[in-house]
Amino acid sequence: MQIRPLGTTGPQVSALGLGCMGMSGMYGPADRAESIATIHAALEAGINLLDTGDFYGMGHNELLISEALKGTKRDQAILSVKFGAQRDPAAGWIGFDGRPAAVKTSLAYSLQRLGVDYIDVYRPARLDPNVPIEETIGAIAEMVKAGFIRHIGLSEVGPETIRRAAAVHPIADLQIEYSLISRGIEEHILGTCRELGIGITAYGVLSRGLISGHWRKDAAGPADFRAHSPRFQGENVDKNLRLVDALQGIAEARGVTVAQIAIAWVAAQGDDIIPVVGARRRDRLSEALGALDVHLSRDDLDRIEQAVPKGAAAGERYAAAQMAHLDSEAGGH
Repeated sequence: MQIRPLGTTGPQVSALGLGCMGMSGMYGPADRAESIATIHAALEAGINLLDTGDFYGMGHNELLISEALKGTKRDQAILSVKFGAQRDPAAGWIGFDGRPAAVKTSLAYSLQRLGVDYIDVYRPARLDPNVPIEETIGAIAEMVKAGFIRHIGLSEVGPETIRRAAAVHPIADLQIEYSLISRGIEEHILGTCRELGIGITAYGVLSRGLISGHWRKDAAGPADFRAHSPRFQGENVDKNLRLVDALQGIAEARGVTVAQIAIAWVAAQGDDIIPVVGARRRDRLSEALGALDVHLSRDDLDRIEQAVPKGAAAGERYAAAQMAHLDSEAGGH
């Protein structure tokens, strides 16, 4: 497994991360035993970056990871935790809390659920419009000084917020959606991060399965996040699946899968970009790991660009209400 620094100030992480969200119901039911087996398989393959959020299954995901890590050395896993999203008992999304007191309370509960005495990378899941980012990052910085957190990350914020956060404390990485069909960060965000020495942990590299080569229409049940995603609806999904068909030809010519091409493309955009794959099963994890052996030539990259040009995707990456909460989509430079 290749190991890379996460930004100039962050920890040493595997070239591929495991996103654990889907193990806690965001995409419909998940098999607990298979989820734990998948985390074990990832660790055995040399993946050390495990990404979670305290609001994934209302704590379920952190408890699952804690169970999976029993018997392993603490430093075998780099735990990246998002906090701050507020949810009601019916699992509805009801806002975001980035106040300093909320930061410390969320951290206390995450440490307890995960069964650890520090978290490697701690990050607000979104920008709280009612709290200056300096206050949120300042509170996390206090927890770094106290030894409860090793590094600070950001998620889904734009260039101005990134600069303001970095002025308070070094930022290891920005977690943000980046894939062949979600390339918004190339506009201003990626350049800002590179200027400041901030790494990128790219989630949604398969666009929630859409460009995995495994997605089939009408596969999402009502409990599946994708049932409400614009890219998976109506004519949009037909157009997007045509892009997948175009990728299929390139993948077949290389003797690899569509998913492997899509992951390899993200990895090829720079050593400072770590793709995070949301594998819930060992077979999907194994396929993702195979992408690390796919080295794309200039010709390959040109062919992929022709098959899936920038901006080719139909539909936004989130529903309108969620897009409105994304500082990364606010258009700041």
